[in-house]
Amino acid sequence: MEMSTASTAAARAGVLARPGVSGKRVHFSVRKGLGGLETAPRLPSSSLSASANSMAARSPVRRSLVICKAREKLDEVKVVNDSSWTSFVIENQSPVLVEFWAPWCGPCRMIAPVIDELAKEYGGKIACYKVNTDDCPNIATQYGIRSIPTVLFFKNGEKKESIIGAVPKSTLSATIEKYLDL
Repeated sequence: MEMSTASTAAARAGVLARPGVSGKRVHFSVRKGLGGLETAPRLPSSSLSASANSMAARSPVRRSLVICKAREKLDEVKVVNDSSWTSFVIENQSPVLVEFWAPWCGPCRMIAPVIDELAKEYGGKIACYKVNTDDCPNIATQYGIRSIPTVLFFKNGEKKESIIGAVPKSTLSATIEKYLDL
């Protein structure tokens, strides 16, 4: 079965015209399952019978989903570079956690989700940033970063502590708590 470019675009958007029936469309609900994205056809309510309508109302597939991602944007780990280092880290009044990493580093990829969790847990209490050492070697050299991942803690623009390697979340949490109390 061949699809035109318009049909392909409509299918990607979750709406597909039913072949042979003009004006009728099948809508697809897209939800994330264990094996990736799953699609389930969803007919307009006018074409459903009364029993099908009641079953659709009890269906676990949500019809429309509105998600506010503002909180996630506030709590995410932001990228710092040479030009933003001073304003984001040195001039910051709250405690700052900075992760030095590189995309090719396996342990860096292991600790990244932990840093993301900490940024969410301590949102508003500390600022969390990351520096790609391949892109910003000057910052890494300035602070003597020789191994990655390295996490530095700053308070009032002053380096307080460094933790080298992929450490457990509890180690990082304990260090954060130490500088929240100062």
